[in-house]
Amino acid sequence: MKIAFLADVHFQDLYGEFSDSDFKGIENPKTGKKTILRTMDSQLHSTRIFNENYFAFLAALGDIAKRNIKIVALPGDYTDDGQAYNLRGLKKILEEYQKKYKMWFFITTGNHDPVGPFLKQGGKSDFMNENGDELSIVSHEKLIKNKDQRTVVTKDIAMSGYLEILNEMKNFGFAASEKDLFWQTPFSTDLYEQFNFKNALKDSEYSNRMYEVSPGFLVPDLSYVVEPTKGIWLMAIDGNTYIPKNSNGNPKDENNFQGASIGYNNVLANKKHLFSWVEKVVNEAKKYNKTLIAFTHYPILDFNDNANEEIKKLLGKDKWQMDRVPQDAVAELLAKAGLKLHFAGHMHINDTGIKKFDDGKMLVNIQVPSLAAYIPGYKILTVNSEDKFEIETVSIKNVPRFNELFPLYEKEFDNLKTKNSKEIWNKNILKTKNYQDFTLFHLKELVRLRFIPSDWPKDFIEKASKLSGKDLLELSSGNQKISNKTKKKFAKWDFEDALLNLYQLQSADELAKKNIPKKRFSQYKLLEQNFENLKTDDIFLNQLKTFFKILEKLSSGDASDHFKIDFQKGEIVNLK
Repeated sequence: MKIAFLADVHFQDLYGEFSDSDFKGIENPKTGKKTILRTMDSQLHSTRIFNENYFAFLAALGDIAKRNIKIVALPGDYTDDGQAYNLRGLKKILEEYQKKYKMWFFITTGNHDPVGPFLKQGGKSDFMNENGDELSIVSHEKLIKNKDQRTVVTKDIAMSGYLEILNEMKNFGFAASEKDLFWQTPFSTDLYEQFNFKNALKDSEYSNRMYEVSPGFLVPDLSYVVEPTKGIWLMAIDGNTYIPKNSNGNPKDENNFQGASIGYNNVLANKKHLFSWVEKVVNEAKKYNKTLIAFTHYPILDFNDNANEEIKKLLGKDKWQMDRVPQDAVAELLAKAGLKLHFAGHMHINDTGIKKFDDGKMLVNIQVPSLAAYIPGYKILTVNSEDKFEIETVSIKNVPRFNELFPLYEKEFDNLKTKNSKEIWNKNILKTKNYQDFTLFHLKELVRLRFIPSDWPKDFIEKASKLSGKDLLELSSGNQKISNKTKKKFAKWDFEDALLNLYQLQSADELAKKNIPKKRFSQYKLLEQNFENLKTDDIFLNQLKTFFKILEKLSSGDASDHFKIDFQKGEIVNLK
């Protein structure tokens, strides 16, 4: 039995239509097609690609179809903010693959779908206009900021709430289907033996899926468990927790709720019913000999290869998205409930998290890479038995049409040059030969344009950026003698290469090793050991010591490419 997991697709319909506006996008000179796209500048400042992932999504679905995999799970962020036109476009594609290849899609919510519990007015100011400049598309006239510039107004850019998403996407797991052997929500009262489609359909309704997140504040929970094929239970956990900003405010005010990006840490205090439901489902699965696989948008285990303390020490506790690292209590509660295998997205990374407990239990969290970030890919789970599984990561490299929008970016770049923009993006990204290279270039620019200015101590970066690998070797070695041959080898790279490698490993884990020279890892290891042995009070040298400790930890995590899990033996075996 094989199941594909596609996380963080962030689908944006390049060729969609607005139901209440005649704006069809701008014409692409290469194809003659009208295209609704975001600027290259905006996507190089974002942790996700907005446009090319459209083509990557189609390539991934095509690959899954070729492999004859019928069940596909999407752990959230399948759209980029749940706008109506994006939901329609996504639904159309999923229905096409259902019909043509007999695929079956199961989705759960992410923090970008929905952005809040209820429909929220909004828009984006970074779409592209005919001149390669920015264009605003908003859902209401009151959101127009510059009345002298053209702004497209359409209700289809508003951010959908749970109700709208349920209505549009209900046929992809959110509601019971006649094909389901079993389907229930945390609020269902029927037991497994009592399952009937009519009752399940009633349980699917929006009004029957509400809980009190805070006194007086009712919000939806779209969690469900389904048996699509005999013996397999897929548990889709809605990990979104929307907490009121003002407990005395209006419970129906869409703007009176905090975002859900922190994930399970908010579930601990404000959505406790999920943990008891998980325990109930685990016990039922055991009773009826079902193999249970859970998926949520959010990770349940550390995804930084135990480097969190070093990251906080070097960058500070509020950097590197530290608030998204789940507390230990999350894993403890889920393991206590009996959960074993969990798939997640959200972080746009490839990673395997493993936690073993004193009572012999083992919990495994699989981070599914995003199609909108480096290295793009998806996971295939093969269920061999109730306790034995195989995980394979499929990297998406060659994507047909990935460069279809490049002529429009040329126009944008020329426009930025004439305006003498300061931090202009590197035009060489338009020379990339395949989609994987495109995402690597995206990461390079993201590090330069966003991560370095926002996360890293300025004085550290200024000093470190001037150093070659040879300089770093000499600094780490203290009074030790180094041969000229060794110095020459280290001189082939510099600190900026090491910084990019650090982000590559954080993003893609094992997969990134194919893009980094093999010799580099032994050189990094030597630097880490040298710095560890160097006793100094020098602040900068101690910062470098911490940097190479982080790099070492990120390069030596658990198997994350192709591996087997045996829960009976409590082991993971690398198949690479």
